[in-house]
Amino acid sequence: MLGVPAKRADAPWRFGRHYFFLNFSDEEYRVSHPLLPEFSGLPSRQGLYDPQREHDACGVGFVAHIKGKKNHEMVLQGLQILENLTHRGAVGADPLAGDGAGILIQIPDAFLRKCCAARGVTLPPAGEYGVGMVFLPRAATARSTCERVLADKIVAEGLTLLGWRDVPVDNSGLGESVKASEPVVRQVFVGRGNVLKDADSFERKLFVIRKITEHAVRALPEEYKRGFYIPSLSSRTIVYKGMLLADQVGKYYPDLQDKSVVSALALVHQRFSTNTFPTWNLAHPFRMIAHNGEINTLRGNVNWMAARHAAMSSDLLGDDLEKLWPLIVEGQSDSACFDNALELLVAGGYSLPHAMMLLIPEAWAGNPMMDEERRAFYEYHAALIEPWDGPAAVAFTDGRMIGATLDRNGLRPARYLITDDDLVLMASEMGVLDIPQHKIVKKWRLQPGKMFLIDLEQGRIVDDAELKRQLATAKPYRHWIEKSRYFLGDLPEAKDKPELPEPLLDTQQAFGYSQEDIKFILARWATMPRCRCCRTGAARCTIISTSFSRR
Repeated sequence: MLGVPAKRADAPWRFGRHYFFLNFSDEEYRVSHPLLPEFSGLPSRQGLYDPQREHDACGVGFVAHIKGKKNHEMVLQGLQILENLTHRGAVGADPLAGDGAGILIQIPDAFLRKCCAARGVTLPPAGEYGVGMVFLPRAATARSTCERVLADKIVAEGLTLLGWRDVPVDNSGLGESVKASEPVVRQVFVGRGNVLKDADSFERKLFVIRKITEHAVRALPEEYKRGFYIPSLSSRTIVYKGMLLADQVGKYYPDLQDKSVVSALALVHQRFSTNTFPTWNLAHPFRMIAHNGEINTLRGNVNWMAARHAAMSSDLLGDDLEKLWPLIVEGQSDSACFDNALELLVAGGYSLPHAMMLLIPEAWAGNPMMDEERRAFYEYHAALIEPWDGPAAVAFTDGRMIGATLDRNGLRPARYLITDDDLVLMASEMGVLDIPQHKIVKKWRLQPGKMFLIDLEQGRIVDDAELKRQLATAKPYRHWIEKSRYFLGDLPEAKDKPELPEPLLDTQQAFGYSQEDIKFILARWATMPRCRCCRTGAARCTIISTSFSRR
């Protein structure tokens, strides 16, 4: 990353997969180079570099208990999967500097309740409070300003700020280049109160608070907003991530080693940023996804999301919908943009698998193997939103269900297995956990366009065919299409309107003809049986005016 070099002379600097050596101190370079702030994100467009072309290829995986049984072993297994995906990530010239890694788990209520009680904060029952993981600037003034903005937005939206917690971190294993961009990590606790009726409304409101806080901080001066980021703000899930190597995540966040940190799922990701810049905020998982691949239609997707802003409405979000814009901020990775779009659809009332089917549809057009109901489903939604297309294996979760889907061409690997004790494992490759063969009841790969879903509340795996049949038959999509679709060929033809000629005099004047030209030259030529057009100083006719050769 174009960031802060190691604390030595001839320190390596990274641009994509390339490194350069500088023969002066990091302090001198940081002061003299405006593109390298202490907490650096994506640089602005310059030379041949364009942040719009940011892509990455990574390792992704998750482990979950089908029946929703929570335990600390699940968290440790997630970290083990992450470590075994190390080779799918990248390492800088500094062997302790990685492209980014992280883990998403369910909120560990008992652990957080214990930590808050030690600070005199009493948490409401599980589900009635949300936890935000917040990256903050290292400068005290900037940090307090960002905290105040977030606190004000929480109160303004009618929720209760319960308190803050400093997240303990151990950066002794990080490279010097990573330490220089390391943010302050804190957790914020938000009470639901009596205003919101249900858990879904609370989750939507937390989403709105996060977006309006990001907008407000983005309007602050550069030194205030640099380093601010909210990895997660939810009543169901929490994200621990950073610009780390896979094996550093569990060590950097001691929380994850506490036995009271329990979860029924763990979604992990090891980033390999191909010709991109590793940053703390672009590490995965995001709020709902972990992604391996590329969104090749990103520019069009972002433009269309912005274009349909004025036509959008939502009964669930109501007036809060307008507060979310700009929904997708320039300078993010393709995965971050996809996550923003998915969040909006889910907040607007789509179920998580339904929203994923909209964004990454199967190859449905002209597919003779697909039933008519499913084809109508995709055809109807194709008129509402365009696909986010490209090679992609996307794991997704909202804390209640977890799953994965593959792009229509199946251009990224994704394999899964199920054990006899209700453990489900999905990853970019097999072998990420040491599971005895006799315990495995099924082992298979995720096929192109297919979805693998575990519903933890129902305690079962939902088959791809069952899931899509249920969604495709929930509404009369074919009837809606036939009722509202018009073919251009069926539209009445518009009558041709005769073009009225412009007055000849106007045209003549436009081309510089005078009355003298018309009366004494053109009129005379028109009456002559033969016209000899010559130019001044030439005795020969122009080629177009004679049938004789110039010889």
